[in-house]
Amino acid sequence: MDARSLIAAVRRGDVAPDGLAAFTTGLADGGVTDAQAGAFAMAVCLKGLDAPGRVALTTGMRDSGDVLRWDLQGPVLDKHSTGGVGDCVSLILAPMLAACGVYVPMISGRGLGHTGGTLDKLSAVPGVCVDVTEADLRAIVADVGCAIVGATTRIAPADRRLYAVRDVTATVDSIDLITASILSKKLAAGLDALVLDVKVGSGAFMKTRGDATALARALVDTARGAGCPTVAVLSDMTQPLAPALGNATEMAVCLDVLSGQPEAAPRLVALALSLGCEALALAGWPVVKARAALERTLADGSAMDRFARMIAALGGPPDMDKDWRTHLPKAPVTLAVTAPHGGHIAAIDGEALGLAVVALGGGRAREGDRIDPAVGLTDVADLGTPITRGTRIATVHARTQDKAEAARDAVLAAITIGARPATTPLILDRIT
Repeated sequence: MDARSLIAAVRRGDVAPDGLAAFTTGLADGGVTDAQAGAFAMAVCLKGLDAPGRVALTTGMRDSGDVLRWDLQGPVLDKHSTGGVGDCVSLILAPMLAACGVYVPMISGRGLGHTGGTLDKLSAVPGVCVDVTEADLRAIVADVGCAIVGATTRIAPADRRLYAVRDVTATVDSIDLITASILSKKLAAGLDALVLDVKVGSGAFMKTRGDATALARALVDTARGAGCPTVAVLSDMTQPLAPALGNATEMAVCLDVLSGQPEAAPRLVALALSLGCEALALAGWPVVKARAALERTLADGSAMDRFARMIAALGGPPDMDKDWRTHLPKAPVTLAVTAPHGGHIAAIDGEALGLAVVALGGGRAREGDRIDPAVGLTDVADLGTPITRGTRIATVHARTQDKAEAARDAVLAAITIGARPATTPLILDRIT
């Protein structure tokens, strides 16, 4: 089937899986033009794919480049989040899992839009380079147990090509294309099992539970159809997961947690434990044993040890476990955001908070923007917190006073003070 025939078949709703697999080969080797890729993406957006079609597109893009194979003395697991504000789970969960004896080759991404990127947070540590060769990835995973890195150009090149076209053709928001894009890169890492964290709420891309459930179901069914045992949880993103937004600011929270202070970010730790239990359960661990082992990695310092060794292997300082505060960059201007009147933190517009960090220089408005790793927010109050006039509800970290004041105004506009809101559980659902 040539590209024109396949696009027509997608538009009619009767495309065959083998045609989709052939199309991904054309995306990777240039046999499909940009115009044809754009027409295909639009046809999928308008008509959709069935379950076999999603699996075929995903596995075709996975197989368009290198697919890793591992020979290790333990299961190879990973976690993926659909993105949210203050979401730095990967930075603590990967070393926690590694300290439990499993292997985590975590191929991650950079931030775009209002959500931060795991690679940008890691890159806030001086010297860290997340763009490594496959040989380096293998060596770090074998030695440390975990490596959080970027994808090489040989990982799912068909997805790299299609994503660039989707970005300029208003075809990003298709569950079929989102599913294939996420999973093609994750499955190319050669995983034994995968746990997915699908966010829902004001700080997530999926604002409603119905949309999040649909995406979670598509991801789980497609990953399992491609041969990878997978579970998804729906998690609440009506407020930032950690009390900080930014790169060095979120890294500092993670290092507090890894230093044995889970009270620094209780929601972050709770979600990491839940996702870690799901991952270990997929590897055959009893849930009670899994939770106890994961908690122990924070209490005894073994997770911090793995994290520090990973940072050193990526070119960062060799003493992050002992002297991390001296290595993280700090913004020259800090400004307290105080409540204009009393009440409770009634609502938080997470997307608006994320965009405030982008305006400070801590995120990207467009691909290619440079990031200031030091700027961001800290001390962000939780939903339901009782406050009086003048109570600090956040702290801005900025490069200049003008930017600090603009961010303060944006934070005040994003946080609603009123009656105490109803409590929302952190884990909303579990999709198997």
